[in-house]
Amino acid sequence: MNKQTRLIVSLLFIGIIVLAVAITRFYSRTEKSADSQKSQNDIEKRLNFDSSGNRAFKNGEGLVGIIDSSERIIVSPEWESIRFTNNKDRCIASKRIRGKELFGCIDYEGNIVVPFVYSNIDLISSAERVIYIAHAADKKSSVVYNSDFSPCFSRAWDSCEYNSGELTVTAGSGSYTYLVKNSVFVFKNAVITGEALKCDYSINVKASGLTVPMIEKINENVKKYIEFAYERDAKKAENLLSEMDISSKEDFHCLFPDEKRVTTKKLIGLSDITVTSAPSSGKLPQYMVTLKALTGITYKNEENKPKRLKEKYEAVIMFTGSSEDDLKLISGYFIDEKPDYPIPAPEAQPETEPQEN
Repeated sequence: MNKQTRLIVSLLFIGIIVLAVAITRFYSRTEKSADSQKSQNDIEKRLNFDSSGNRAFKNGEGLVGIIDSSERIIVSPEWESIRFTNNKDRCIASKRIRGKELFGCIDYEGNIVVPFVYSNIDLISSAERVIYIAHAADKKSSVVYNSDFSPCFSRAWDSCEYNSGELTVTAGSGSYTYLVKNSVFVFKNAVITGEALKCDYSINVKASGLTVPMIEKINENVKKYIEFAYERDAKKAENLLSEMDISSKEDFHCLFPDEKRVTTKKLIGLSDITVTSAPSSGKLPQYMVTLKALTGITYKNEENKPKRLKEKYEAVIMFTGSSEDDLKLISGYFIDEKPDYPIPAPEAQPETEPQEN
């Protein structure tokens, strides 16, 4: 056998070896893939079930899927956990994403209905209604879903708490309470806080028909009116009025605008701030804000000497509107036109001797 023949035989031999290795690897991978697929679809453990006979199961890899009453896999096992809900077409599932177990909602075809961005989804069930509160993974917001896993509100909340038929949610500086009824959330009351002239305050909202954006707008304008009412610089007071959503500047008055004896006035505290519904003669509803302002004033007495006085004065601020866009202030004024000045003590009369009869 010459060199050329030996070279050809060697090349053929190497080719046969390479081909054999490739065939071996192919069958090996195929078998492993089949084993893996078999392991993935194996029903190692049957878990909870729904009212229709569908059942969650765990495969050999510890992942969870759903089988129907005939033990046919309808949701592939790719979830960390599955919880059935009162909705026959929805279930709460969890999935490990970037090292964290996150919760969402899927249907019985494995489609994602609620995104997997929550650390947990709590079921709130009562005779009146079934809702779900989903807590974001960053623990900074929560979303309320109905039984169909549609959002009940057009916003996320900072926190949500359900107790005895009432849902209390918070957003920013406000806390809002709703009665949970059959098909709607009925607004009960709200408390929103703020600060004006370095004085903290809270507004108790009792009026029906107000939305969260409307309440936040009322709070913002109440603060501006208080700052306007105590501003002594005419130009600054004018600027504050221009920042408010008012219908007419003539209907807004500061504290004691015509009292010349008052030289200084300082806000000390705010209390008893409430928002209630008011009678309306037009098409739009009206709302009345009442408050009490503890005020320290300096005034000049009859002898033109400075005196100090501290009292509470009540103010009334009127709003009208049916939404955040058309909500406006109608008027703002203090009920007292002047301070309740102390009555000067009567001058002492000289004593006289009794006359003889």
